[in-house]
Amino acid sequence: MEAEKQKSILIKNALCLLEDSESDKVFLFLNSDQTCNTLPELECVLNEKIVLVIPKHQELPGCIGSEQIVIRTWSGNQSRFSRIKYAFMQGVLHDVIKADSKVVCVLGPWGKNHLDTITVHDLALSWSEEFPFDPRSLIAKNYYNTIIAVVDIALDIGAMGREGKPVGTSFIIGNTEQVMHSSHQAVFNPFRGYAEEVRSITSPEVVESMMELAQLDGAFVISEEGIVEAAGRHLDAVSTVTRQLKGLGSRHRAAASITRHCEAIAVVVSESTGRVIIFDNGTVVATLQPVISRRVV
Repeated sequence: MEAEKQKSILIKNALCLLEDSESDKVFLFLNSDQTCNTLPELECVLNEKIVLVIPKHQELPGCIGSEQIVIRTWSGNQSRFSRIKYAFMQGVLHDVIKADSKVVCVLGPWGKNHLDTITVHDLALSWSEEFPFDPRSLIAKNYYNTIIAVVDIALDIGAMGREGKPVGTSFIIGNTEQVMHSSHQAVFNPFRGYAEEVRSITSPEVVESMMELAQLDGAFVISEEGIVEAAGRHLDAVSTVTRQLKGLGSRHRAAASITRHCEAIAVVVSESTGRVIIFDNGTVVATLQPVISRRVV
């Protein structure tokens, strides 16, 4: 009962903060059946300014009105700031917020039923050099939905690896003709010769194949439409080391470089940490941090 009282107090304070900070929305993060089932008891939740952020397959009580805005996100375990950043990217994709919106967030630790944190974030501002977040260039791409779909796959690989073992890989998205000219096969291309309709990342079979093939050396090349053109590509673009890239390995530097030379987007999974970094025009525009729970490291 005490937890429900705290939840109500936090949400009411978030709504006050929404007005005081002139924010656009309150993102309420819920991640369990228990927290979702108690929603009808909290009248303050039934507010047009509140957006419910829940895992993809989470059920909501039937009495929650159809007018309630809901964002369904990657259901894996991420750090708090990573969950917030990912929800922002989904919110812009679905036109719930704008690229320069200000949002109040209410959340608790992943997998727990209580809420304990309120934060305010302005999307027009990048967060810090250590954890940059400025996805406006990504949002402007006409293939932003493909980028988000690839990020989902990358987060799964980062969190779980493959068969419990850590895996690192890269995904290069967009401008595929130039990317293919700026890379070569490190191994046999397992996607060559198949029709486009059976190489789409919207297919569960393709995603499962990518999870398996991520163990190979080389990068995936994916078209703006979400068609996998190749796996196991060695990136030929000359890597450069900038202040932002210091401490990152050759996989990250090569991916960053090809985004500068080919005007593509790169999504890179770190083998050692599972962290997902998104590059555009040679710079880090977003980092997402899954919390590793099912990997052997």
